[in-house]
Amino acid sequence: MRRVLAGQKVCRPVVGPLAVHYCARLAGVSLCDYTLNPNVLADCVLRYYERFRPDAVWLSADTWVTAQAMGAPVAFPGPDQPMAGAGGPRVITAADIDRLPPPDPYSRGRCPLMLQAMRRLHAVLGRDVFLVGCFDQYPFSLACALMGLEQAMLGLADDRSRVEALMARCVDHVVAYGQALAEAGADLLSGGDSPAGLLGPALYGQVALPFEQRVIAALKTRTRRPVSLHICGNTTPILPDMAASGADVLELDHQVDMTLACRLVPRHVTIWGNLDPVAVLAQGSPADVSRAARAFLQAMAAAGHDRHVLSSGCTLAVETPAENLQALMDARDAVGRP
Repeated sequence: MRRVLAGQKVCRPVVGPLAVHYCARLAGVSLCDYTLNPNVLADCVLRYYERFRPDAVWLSADTWVTAQAMGAPVAFPGPDQPMAGAGGPRVITAADIDRLPPPDPYSRGRCPLMLQAMRRLHAVLGRDVFLVGCFDQYPFSLACALMGLEQAMLGLADDRSRVEALMARCVDHVVAYGQALAEAGADLLSGGDSPAGLLGPALYGQVALPFEQRVIAALKTRTRRPVSLHICGNTTPILPDMAASGADVLELDHQVDMTLACRLVPRHVTIWGNLDPVAVLAQGSPADVSRAARAFLQAMAAAGHDRHVLSSGCTLAVETPAENLQALMDARDAVGRP
């Protein structure tokens, strides 16, 4: 995996599906235990690794860890559903921004639990497996979680300075959490900014991108780790700007055409993706998975884009059949065989 990110030749493709809640389902534990018990979380990831032997594993619980650490109310919406926002927004006025706590990932919210799980994974797998630590969300997405998506979008038109003031506070929390994950053993730091994909190219470049650049630059300086950017959906219109974020890795969803992506994303940036997690990996057959994997690898080879990771385009559905995930691993191992 490190050789791929460095643009060096490898003897076979590398594979790193975005397995998060899938790990809990595979281990037969509830999302509540997976989310709140760091030992259970680490055990689920370890069990997943032992079953499939991917080249990279992911440590993530949900997209609300940082928001909760900043004071956002969270809860489990159902008996076996991921933790999500609950109640009203955390930030309504400028005064609410001033009342946000300072970043402290070692004591606030569930951040300490995630760091404990990362340390365990690093102790067991650190020499052999590439560990991806998810710092959850970039500043615009985190601001949407704290304000509410609708209010954040309206705020860009009515009071952009307030939204950007909140995003500036979010930078500090995101960087602190990402740095702590690196210190705990993460090899790659990944964050999502999917609401930013709703802005359109102009607003994305004006609002979300500058704060992504601030986070990425700070994390790379402080941790000397590569940083990844994930935005769900068809990000083709904003791919050039995403590539300008400074991210070492772009995680691309299945709606993005890989041939076009290779023309828009410079070769020094790693493309991580992009099999359809539902139609192919969850609902398709092993043969469908093999065909999709070959198509991705062929597109990368045809474009001469050596820095790529074969993966789901987004988080694996918990219903993904084990035989389909195994077909993804087999596609990796079949390359180069007669």
